[in-house]
Amino acid sequence: MSFLAFNSIKELSDKLGDGSLSPVELTGFFLERLKLHGPKLNAVVTIMENRAHKQAFKLKKELEKGKIRSPLHGIPYGGKDLLAAIGAPTSWGAAPYKDRVLKYDATVVSRLERAGAILSAKLAMIELAGGMGYRQPNASFTGPCKTPWNLNYWSGGSSSGSGSAVAAGLVPFAIGSETWGSILSPANNCGVSGLRPTYGRVSRYGAMALSWTLDKLGPLCQTAEDCGLILEAISGFDPHDPSTTRRKYKFETVQKDFRVALIKGNMIGADELSNKNFEKSLKIIEKFAIVDEITFPEFPYEAVTRMILNAEAASAFEDFIDEGLSHQLTASEDRYNGYSRLTVLAKDYLRALRLRGKMVKIAEEIMQSYDAVLAPTSKRTAAPINQEFRRNAPTTPSIDITGSVGNGAGLPSISVPAGFSEEGLPTCIQFMGKAYDENIIISLAVEYQKRTDWHKKHPKEFE
Repeated sequence: MSFLAFNSIKELSDKLGDGSLSPVELTGFFLERLKLHGPKLNAVVTIMENRAHKQAFKLKKELEKGKIRSPLHGIPYGGKDLLAAIGAPTSWGAAPYKDRVLKYDATVVSRLERAGAILSAKLAMIELAGGMGYRQPNASFTGPCKTPWNLNYWSGGSSSGSGSAVAAGLVPFAIGSETWGSILSPANNCGVSGLRPTYGRVSRYGAMALSWTLDKLGPLCQTAEDCGLILEAISGFDPHDPSTTRRKYKFETVQKDFRVALIKGNMIGADELSNKNFEKSLKIIEKFAIVDEITFPEFPYEAVTRMILNAEAASAFEDFIDEGLSHQLTASEDRYNGYSRLTVLAKDYLRALRLRGKMVKIAEEIMQSYDAVLAPTSKRTAAPINQEFRRNAPTTPSIDITGSVGNGAGLPSISVPAGFSEEGLPTCIQFMGKAYDENIIISLAVEYQKRTDWHKKHPKEFE
């Protein structure tokens, strides 16, 4: 059954629907892969065997009666370990919480269960989702998570295990979270498709809070189309999360004359290989979209978003710090970094909130004529597993407009594979869209994947 490891959700759904495969068989297959390969990647915190088998048998009986809940009926998945789930600890990647059990399911977990998906594992993450300002891959009590493409390199943060598990075929899809780069970074380092939805599109009830006005939950998958199927299942208003929108979302691809924009100067600081692969991708995209160059005016985009993140993280983890739990964290810098964030002044936070309003208007005005902004997901490939990743930062100053504006303004973005480095490490591109335009950016990514096969390549060690 090894050929199933890297099937798309649609491919697996078709096999389940025609009876050639049962939810019980499929779940057992992926549970064995989680057990076999999870430890070598440091990607898995808890395998939820009992819960997975129980649901798989229930879904098998439903299929036999002709009942299919959704395209996710009988599909196993993994959840980042900041999502509450009955039957397993919810650690937030932090040693002080490694045995903590929450007696309820996060809304995302409940909605996926309602759609017929099978929670099979809680996946590794950076401790407190990076809320203490980590600088190294070894910032989790489960150890540094590795990209399946080369075990000497990092899988990316903070949804480390989610990216690694999908890339290694341990689960067909996983749920991650992003405050600033935590879905797109592992998507890039692991060479999978990852979607950061619009802020408020997906409920965060039952998920760890890092930054209330920046946090978002989204999927990492084999294909862009899979991302749309997952988003449909997990999106929607939730009274437990007042930030959620009442806008309905239904996944469908869009056929139109696409127009995308490149940010002038955005490749400054990119390594040579990432730049080269991006240029190749651009030539492919020009076959189905008009590409223009745009300029974002000078503005403290990164400073604004960073100030909001730091202030809200200080509030979110105030009790954790006051109780002295920081000293039990794994990364040495995380044991003291949190204290500095407690010194953020209220006037600076409020100024950043006001400036964010201006930043949102700038983005709206610039992007109104375009379906998406095109950019590399990251300007460099994965960092070595045994080094502080900031050591590998380019010496040339690099501006992260898509990261700071995208997250500060709550805009959706999808990352898809776009080539490899000489070391065999993946590079990716992203399409960042206007608020609630997920179907547009997913459609762009689908068109790109129709013309490329990067998403069909998988690490040989795990095939």
